[in-house]
Amino acid sequence: MSTITTEQQQHLTYILTDGDSQVAVVPERGGIVTSWQIQGKEVFYFDAQRFQDPSLSVRGGIPLLFPICGNLVDDTYTLDGKTYPLKQHGFGRTLPWEVTQQSTDDGASLTLTLKSNDETLAVYPFDFQLDYIYTLRGNTLEQRFRHTNLSDASMPFSTGTHPYFAVTDKTKLIFDIPSTDYKIKGGKDVYAFNGQFDLDQEEIDFAFINLEGQTATVKDGDSTLTISFDENYSTLVFWTVKGKDFYCLEPWSGPRNAINTGDFLLSASPQETVETVISMTVS
Repeated sequence: MSTITTEQQQHLTYILTDGDSQVAVVPERGGIVTSWQIQGKEVFYFDAQRFQDPSLSVRGGIPLLFPICGNLVDDTYTLDGKTYPLKQHGFGRTLPWEVTQQSTDDGASLTLTLKSNDETLAVYPFDFQLDYIYTLRGNTLEQRFRHTNLSDASMPFSTGTHPYFAVTDKTKLIFDIPSTDYKIKGGKDVYAFNGQFDLDQEEIDFAFINLEGQTATVKDGDSTLTISFDENYSTLVFWTVKGKDFYCLEPWSGPRNAINTGDFLLSASPQETVETVISMTVS
């Protein structure tokens, strides 16, 4: 049985339930998923204390990345001869979204919508509508992202997510990543991945490129996380910090600075909708 209810927590929170699985979504704080519980066990890491301060970036759940993934050089990009400021990961994760549709016909499904406004136009000169659909079906959470260009010119963008997965012992994790090539944040060199991360480092920030498949898995004891993403996603980022009980495995459509370099940059023609899909399953 699927249900959608609301709770007034720090913010109005939508609770999607399907069987033994439950997801919490906070539309007004960047449309973020803050929790995913399966049989009462939490899948995501979430820093609730940090979340209470809107001036701080959220650390936990699934922040949404649009219209860029990662950071830009000097936090700026140039388009048609004009330079615009744009902070890391863009504005999708910080602006309030609106719930525009709900359904319990095939799982619990919630559609969130973000439209361009004066604030977005100041840093990204396109009229757009984003319709992001979360659907919970048992132990699978699907994220279907629709990016509609309402402008008269082609709209370049990157899209992605930044999920934080809870973990008690990172040394026991077994990764199957569909690439052996990665770059380190801020670097241009390509390194060969041997299947293991050096968890003694203070921080690991690897961008896997040249993907040979569209699925990654992480085994944690008797549990396996599977992340699948369509062919719009060219980059898979692994990020973690020493001493913190999380790791991030982030599907990005384009690498850092793509809006400047054009590398794997997506584009929507006028009045076109570009759809991308990410799916996560815990078994």
